[in-house]
Amino acid sequence: MAEVDDAVIDVVTSEAINGCTITGDSDYSDKAVDPTSVEMRVKRKAKRLAKSLSRDSGIVNGHGGTATVVQLKRRWKNNRKSRNGFTKRGEIKKGGAGGKGVWGKLGEESDLDAAIDVKDPNYDSDLLDDDNIVLREITPESSDEELKNSITFNILEYYEHGDTDEAAMALSELNIVSKWHLITQVSVEVALEHKPSQREMTSILISDLYGRLIKQKEIAQGFDVILANLPDLILDTPDAPIVVGCFLARTIADDCLPPKIIDFFKEKNYSDLANQALIKAHNLLNIKHGLTRLDNVWGVGGSLRPVQYLVRQMNMLLDEYLCSGDLQEAIRCILELEVPHFHHELVYEAVIDVIEAMNTHTEISMCKLLKALYDAIIITPEMMNKGFDRVFDVLDDITIDVPLASAVLERFLDMCINSGFLEKEMLLKIPTKASSRKRYVSEGDGGRLKEA
Repeated sequence: MAEVDDAVIDVVTSEAINGCTITGDSDYSDKAVDPTSVEMRVKRKAKRLAKSLSRDSGIVNGHGGTATVVQLKRRWKNNRKSRNGFTKRGEIKKGGAGGKGVWGKLGEESDLDAAIDVKDPNYDSDLLDDDNIVLREITPESSDEELKNSITFNILEYYEHGDTDEAAMALSELNIVSKWHLITQVSVEVALEHKPSQREMTSILISDLYGRLIKQKEIAQGFDVILANLPDLILDTPDAPIVVGCFLARTIADDCLPPKIIDFFKEKNYSDLANQALIKAHNLLNIKHGLTRLDNVWGVGGSLRPVQYLVRQMNMLLDEYLCSGDLQEAIRCILELEVPHFHHELVYEAVIDVIEAMNTHTEISMCKLLKALYDAIIITPEMMNKGFDRVFDVLDDITIDVPLASAVLERFLDMCINSGFLEKEMLLKIPTKASSRKRYVSEGDGGRLKEA
């Protein structure tokens, strides 16, 4: 602004010195020029002339119509463009994507021409010559910890439903790019902490995933990591070398790995625990009919076992418990049978042993065992009541061999009720003596029946 005012003052002063009349106020048009008044009028003229500047041409109009060009260095504040989003013709700017602070038109980010910029540091001129450019979305592979957690969740879910197809679909949806061996590794590690039935399901899953998601090389890589981690796995699973050897032998029997893989692993000089697992797998494969027997390397599932086998196993564990008195071992054996629907048989056999033994030691031991199983919710109240009801149904037949069966049973029921795992109403279910009496035919009565 200061430069503009100085330019105007120079123009007006030069005109005043040359004797030109300065138009403006009528009071001073006919008087001589006074330096003092001229200076005052020059200042007023400067303000007026500054307002009369043309914003288009930058010309200052002087006296007598003379024009002097003045170079202005500032833009006019009123010279503004349209901010309503439309052009002069009324069209929408940039298809509706114009304006300050906007991201641009939807879909412009995928435009190849817009993405190629010569000033871009990653610009490659060779890309312009290739017409077969394909853009695709790439998701980085998850970390090992994230993949292990996801696989573990899917394996535990598979233990619930038992559908290998659903498990394969869930595993295929994980973001696994190059770490497919983690499926075998995590599956076996999770199965180490579960029962034989879950280990059988794991072997079936590995066999079904072979050729679909995982290949022979990836299965071998998974077992390679497991054998190397055995010193850590044995801390949670003491029999980890034996279980891993069974898994390796079962995988070979399912034609997922070649038998020579054992010799390959032996050459890698693992720890002594890994050598135990390899020896176990080698022995299982070399026994007579080994490949056929490996189908049942984890045993038969609880619900598939014959009833006679289950009854024999329950009698054996009860006899062992009475001899050793090891309550925890008896509970472990019961859980390994995995037949919760058949626990009433255990109650029945325990009560029969009490009646046949007819001694206080057996009654106390069996009452302690049943109470522990009841408190641990291993035997449900329904199974407990059903077992005693079965004893009541055959009490008449038991009395033939054990005449004091009713008295022993009543005493044992009192002990169980006092322990808190039986209701008092159970005493009312005991058959009365009248119903258990036997009828016989007396000689000389003409074949008539008499009460005992």
